[in-house]
Amino acid sequence: MVVPSATSRDAVLELVKQKEAVEQKIADQGKILEANRVGMTDPLVDDAGFPRNDIDVYQVRQARHQIICLQNDLKALMKQIEQGLHTVHAETSAQQQENLASTKLRAMELGDDDGESSSGQAPTVRAIRVQTVKPIAKVNVVSEGSPAQEAGIALRDEIVEFGTTNGGNFRDLSQIAAVVRSCENKSVTVKVRRDGRLVDLVLTPKSWSGRGLLGCNIVPMDSVDC
Repeated sequence: MVVPSATSRDAVLELVKQKEAVEQKIADQGKILEANRVGMTDPLVDDAGFPRNDIDVYQVRQARHQIICLQNDLKALMKQIEQGLHTVHAETSAQQQENLASTKLRAMELGDDDGESSSGQAPTVRAIRVQTVKPIAKVNVVSEGSPAQEAGIALRDEIVEFGTTNGGNFRDLSQIAAVVRSCENKSVTVKVRRDGRLVDLVLTPKSWSGRGLLGCNIVPMDSVDC
């Protein structure tokens, strides 16, 4: 049986943390440039060829150098994250195929009252009782080749958590839209309920060949499927 690797997912999450740390460092260096009212390409000498006396030339040069180095680090991390997400998605897809084949056989077991989870399950797909979990929305469309499909989101998934939005603070779909906008090109953790199990996913909202940043349609739980 193919089991999604917890190591692969943990490695991606660690890379995401590193990426966020690098982005913060770039922002900090950018504040130095802002304080001196210059950008990455503004001249550091006056018309006579002397160092400008209205800025800290040494500080600006150092900040620019740090930003260039950090941007290179960020590009390398983004490439590693993309490769890692493809690995996690491939492993998860293989597991999902096996789960679909055995869904009917497990249906009776899931209806029992013992509530025990099956042993040997990886953290990505946890075989636990989730009757008390309250989904906040559901997915009724997933486009081919979209960021949502790459992350492993499937048709009829019930969204339990989307970034910081969950059943405890959810009001309406505008909260999910706000998370998507603020996290463009950044990884977002998503938890869905699928076939009686919770599935943890990592989604990166981004531009692609289709519409929007996700490539899936998220609707309220009480919406009627067409």
